[in-house]
Amino acid sequence: MDKYSILKDYFGHSAFRSGQEELIDNILSGKDVLGIMPTGAGKSVCYQIPSMLMNGLTIVISPLISLMKDQVSSLNNIGINAVCINSSLSIDEYRYSFDALYSGMCKIVYVAPERLDTPDFLSFAVNSNISMVTVDEAHCVSQWGQDFRPGYLRIAEFIKKLPVRPVVSAFTATATKTVQDDIVSLLGLENPYAVATGYDRKNLFFSVLKPDDKYKELVKFLKEHDGKSGIVYCLSRKNVETVCEKLCQNGFSASRYHAGLSDEERRQNQDDFIFDRKQIMVATNAFGMGIDKSNVSFVVHYNMPKDPESYYQEAGRAGRDGSESECVILYSGADVRTNRFMIENSREENEELSDEEREDILRKDLERLKQMTFYCTTTDCLRGFMLKYFGEKPSGYCGKCSNCTDGFETVDITTDALKIISCIYRMHKEKNMYFGRTILVDTLRGSNNEKIKSLGFESLSTYGIMKDVTAKKIRSEIDFLTQNGYITATETDYPTLMLNRQSGEFLRDKTEITMKMPKEKKLTVKKLSDVSADDFLFLELKRLRNAIASKDLVPAYIVFSDAALKDMCRIKPVNISQFMRVAGVGKVKAERYGEKFCHCIRNYLLEHPQINN
Repeated sequence: MDKYSILKDYFGHSAFRSGQEELIDNILSGKDVLGIMPTGAGKSVCYQIPSMLMNGLTIVISPLISLMKDQVSSLNNIGINAVCINSSLSIDEYRYSFDALYSGMCKIVYVAPERLDTPDFLSFAVNSNISMVTVDEAHCVSQWGQDFRPGYLRIAEFIKKLPVRPVVSAFTATATKTVQDDIVSLLGLENPYAVATGYDRKNLFFSVLKPDDKYKELVKFLKEHDGKSGIVYCLSRKNVETVCEKLCQNGFSASRYHAGLSDEERRQNQDDFIFDRKQIMVATNAFGMGIDKSNVSFVVHYNMPKDPESYYQEAGRAGRDGSESECVILYSGADVRTNRFMIENSREENEELSDEEREDILRKDLERLKQMTFYCTTTDCLRGFMLKYFGEKPSGYCGKCSNCTDGFETVDITTDALKIISCIYRMHKEKNMYFGRTILVDTLRGSNNEKIKSLGFESLSTYGIMKDVTAKKIRSEIDFLTQNGYITATETDYPTLMLNRQSGEFLRDKTEITMKMPKEKKLTVKKLSDVSADDFLFLELKRLRNAIASKDLVPAYIVFSDAALKDMCRIKPVNISQFMRVAGVGKVKAERYGEKFCHCIRNYLLEHPQINN
């Protein structure tokens, strides 16, 4: 058994995603690792596969009971034995978990950080062969993270108590550079191999709307997504109650979740949502971390969240199975004031901080609120704004946010392109060298600065030929021409712009060039189309999946994700060999469910002979 056979036989995938194989290889070589991977990128595979190949046990430290139960159910469903230790277990379940661990039946145990130093678990751990300790949602260790959890500070001390130091792996979806440094330091990672696969979730469509009536806009959106599962986040418990009550009165299948409810109601409401008994969850930010529900098609923020980290993590709960999904903020200026009030008042509750520390945290939180406000008011690409915030370089036009599809217009820039490329040519001809973007823009706009004068560029025929065009627009056009191959930029800290073969062809042929430019327009949500699968077959497969899930007492997505069902609609397998080609189908699931789904598809094709198989 090797990593490739485990990936295919258990997880049903024929190739690793970006970053997965490198992290797995480093774990297996005995190195600590840190994986920064967006929601839905397959973080869990990075520690679950090594756990199958290592000699001892893997301890996975997880912040939420719901997340543990989800992961354990998923693993057991594909044939990997796992258990969890947490406060929700009955006495019999607790004994079963420890019996399974002591007998060596399990390779993975999920545990809450607060359980690490309890006598039972600590005694077991120090007398067992622990190959790896994995810290999931590792950003919880940092007080600068949006979900700081004091229990995570006990992890490093727990690891020191083990007779032999295991490999330590840490994973999270969102972490700024400061939080990443905290993770390494506070968890005691030793020279970790770090992978950041990028924050871009290409299947998510981002929108910011500024409606006069938020509830009316929400109802309109939900009607357009009838039958889809989604989350509506509100800032306050009061808003949750109001919105949920009105939705139920208007005939929507909605439930609620916030910290003011009893534990029993929160658990019941969460289960109703996970098991698809309710389509919509209206909640505060108390809901969601670690919820591995793969068929969430949309996340609507009824109010602007307080910082980009919280927003990107909450929005990322949509489309975990790779399906096209939407993330919408219903923004108003009042959201900023409410968030500021909540930030300032939450500081008063933490008496352990000094005045100086309290002020420093307040300053950082208000700065993050300002960045979130910028996101909601920018006319630039929304995806690009968020990627830049997390330290990545965006492409400029994503085509998957409301600003790019509805807030931009197609503009003919052929004349401007001729001027830009001609200016590069004449600057090179004059000095026999190429220059950077700043010099090029200043020359085109006819700048009188000393640098331009010293180079003698005021005598060029292209000097000042774009004096009526803003520097920002020229820079955007230069970036576009570079991205599309009309100009070559050197890969240096201060890149110079050079002409190439495509530049010459354009100067000769003068082919029309168009690009997207920002325009002032009221933002609207662009409704996404589903993948090209037979809708009726998809519904038949969903009915079969739901029946199996109900019988097995597991959420439907544990059986198969919506993405897997859509792949079945594409492939239309009628035998086990064909069924094994479906994304997410391994040997265990093929043996357990394959014939039932193939039988359903065979019957469907017999009833619909016009379908091209």
